[in-house]
Amino acid sequence: MTENYGIGFYAAKPVTADDAFVRVELPLPEPRATDVVVKVAASSVNPVDTKFRQSAKPSTIARILGFDAVGTITAVGSAVRDFHVGDRVLYAGSSQRSGSNQLYQAVDYRIIAHAPQNLGDAELAAIPLVGLTAWELLFEKMGFVAQPDANKGKTLLVINGAGGVGSVMTQLAQWSGLKVIATASPKNFPWLRARGVDCRIDYHEDIARELHEHGFEQIDGIAILYAPEPYLELAGQLVAPFGHIGSIVQPTQPLDVGALKNKAASLDFEYMFAKTDNQHDLASQGEILTQLVALYADETLMSNVTKAYSGLTVDSLRAATALVESGHAQGKVVIKY
Repeated sequence: MTENYGIGFYAAKPVTADDAFVRVELPLPEPRATDVVVKVAASSVNPVDTKFRQSAKPSTIARILGFDAVGTITAVGSAVRDFHVGDRVLYAGSSQRSGSNQLYQAVDYRIIAHAPQNLGDAELAAIPLVGLTAWELLFEKMGFVAQPDANKGKTLLVINGAGGVGSVMTQLAQWSGLKVIATASPKNFPWLRARGVDCRIDYHEDIARELHEHGFEQIDGIAILYAPEPYLELAGQLVAPFGHIGSIVQPTQPLDVGALKNKAASLDFEYMFAKTDNQHDLASQGEILTQLVALYADETLMSNVTKAYSGLTVDSLRAATALVESGHAQGKVVIKY
């Protein structure tokens, strides 16, 4: 008999606590009409996992997180189209459902994509959440064109360019023709250079001065992939008229956006789960993933995997989570089951 289990938690505890994570036996998921059931082969850990865990209320039912996955379909619902048992797929999933830190997971077929055979499980598991976040912010929210060299003559500044989202966004921006500037620690400059970043700025320095010294006066798009509060005033000064400032992090205090008014500039928020939370245009995420994996498969985009743990265990999830929570994880951290 096929069995399912997952690694979850009952209450928000420090990652170092003995019972921060627990193994729980789970029933095999039953697919809804639009679901597929996937035997998960690998997942990854993202900062949002920590956000959800640390803000969770105590419960008698273990919560299973995990918002990246690659695996093989074992069952399909009655309304599923274009996917079949045995297909290898990848996806991010939904914050409203049980996540990928389990052996078998049910997921809506509209937000999944077929996985290229020339990419390994670890590489594929690192793509969905950060890839969707970067693509949706850059092309859907900030208005750049998702075609090769389509944005020639325009500039993008990425705050925190060496993180999970930044490592994808900088490459997508370069592919689409943008002149790419990114901030990071100097130790990460080689990482940025390898991913097509034209100008690298030490985030400890005066960013505006550094930009001006490199000949940049106004920036068409500024992606703040960090808490927006320390950077919004600067972004308001630098953004070009009719430009865009993008953010992926929840503000913890009111933001003063007055400087954007006379430039008719926009402040765009991106939340990868907004589509699944609100049942809005779900199929677009499957379509975006299909385009993303094609760019990885033909080596237009480079893998961002920097650490891979083995086994769906409490120890592996704890170690991967601790690395992500340290704030010093370059690229993506994955777990192969």
